[in-house]
Amino acid sequence: MVPRSIKVTMISLCAALYVVLGYMTFLGVFAPIVGVVRFWGIAVVVPAVFAFLFGGVVGGVGAAIGIFISDMLIHGNALLSLTAGVPANFVMFYIIGRLGRAKTGLATLNVGVAFGCLVILMVFLIRWLMGSEFNLLATAIILAFAVASTVLTVVLSRLRVEWGGFAVASIVGNAVGSAIVGLGVWLFSQFFILPMNYGHDLPLTAALIWFAWTFTNQMPFLLAFAPPILKACYKAFPSFVQRDSASHKAL
Repeated sequence: MVPRSIKVTMISLCAALYVVLGYMTFLGVFAPIVGVVRFWGIAVVVPAVFAFLFGGVVGGVGAAIGIFISDMLIHGNALLSLTAGVPANFVMFYIIGRLGRAKTGLATLNVGVAFGCLVILMVFLIRWLMGSEFNLLATAIILAFAVASTVLTVVLSRLRVEWGGFAVASIVGNAVGSAIVGLGVWLFSQFFILPMNYGHDLPLTAALIWFAWTFTNQMPFLLAFAPPILKACYKAFPSFVQRDSASHKAL
């Protein structure tokens, strides 16, 4: 059990790091392509690591605070942040923290991620063929990230079996969080004009686009970077291993 004082400290550190990397994303280090949905790329690795090490509350609250501060610095719309970004981030990383240590069968893992990525690709491609605002480059990026997510998950679960639970938790958490983002931004647009002139009263299909883009853009970074960072943390701080020895004997 993590002491409360440690939790508060880790929440603050998680939020601060998330703001810094998220703002770097806004500045173009990991540049957004679609609409007002941000915080893609490597930034999501930060709260994922904190959630896995210190629990879902630490990762979820840290991410929620971090995205809110970042939104205030960038577009200043507190209502939009509270409608989409804050709940999406809290739920996503709370799920990763809660489910990350669960044991999952390899077959279930492979089938689940493959099916999920195929559905997302179908939604995106159908929307694009029907006249989406996306161009060929955006389509290629979606395809590449979705394929990378599938490959990384299969490789990760086969080569490092102990990380199978983290992979599944990341898929589930990212899917739920991305859905909240898509629906939240769409709902906001029904009543208000989105920041940076991204429209008003958008169709429900816009929620599908934001969901597909957010999920596929974040997934490869979670799977590629979080496990090595977590492994390094366990080596640097053996107390983590002792605390979780029942589920992480291999580390």
